[in-house]
Amino acid sequence: MSFQISDLAAAHQDAVRQAAELLVIGFVDMAPDAWPDMESALQEVHEMLQPDRICRIASDEHGHVVGWIGGLDYGYDGNVWELHPLVVHPDHRGKGIARALVLDLEAIVRQRGALTLQLGTDDQMDMTSLSGVDLYTNTWEHIRNIKNYKNHPYSFYETMGFTIIGVMPDANGPGKPDIYMAKRLYEAPNS
Repeated sequence: MSFQISDLAAAHQDAVRQAAELLVIGFVDMAPDAWPDMESALQEVHEMLQPDRICRIASDEHGHVVGWIGGLDYGYDGNVWELHPLVVHPDHRGKGIARALVLDLEAIVRQRGALTLQLGTDDQMDMTSLSGVDLYTNTWEHIRNIKNYKNHPYSFYETMGFTIIGVMPDANGPGKPDIYMAKRLYEAPNS
């Protein structure tokens, strides 16, 4: 499958609608409360279209939006950016679209001076061994021994060079954490 990555612009209302639809269908099995309807998804897309943010789409050869990624300055004088969100249409997963979108975002934020790209990846649906346990006790032992039970995205992000840097216990309700990950965007100094 061939696809092209480009900026999403507010003027392209059909592409904006398709990006919002991706949020609704792309997160239904993993985080059903994230964007449960088109109204909340459209609001998210429009928030990401602000001039200080990055909003990129992957379109197939017919111009259909098959993937979407966003980025926002997380602070620290522009040293840290957040990847939010990343979604690929379920019918097009496993074709390199997510990988290409992440690499594209990394290049853009690196050009803007970012040193770190970070993200949060929720576990609302008991997809990992971090779900349903007391993460206030032996936090790093739980993280060190994490298991992926149901294809949680943290494994994908690890293949992209991200590292788990922490968790927010109960972020999505009791026993439903947010897994924090980050990636260095510059060559590491010799230790």
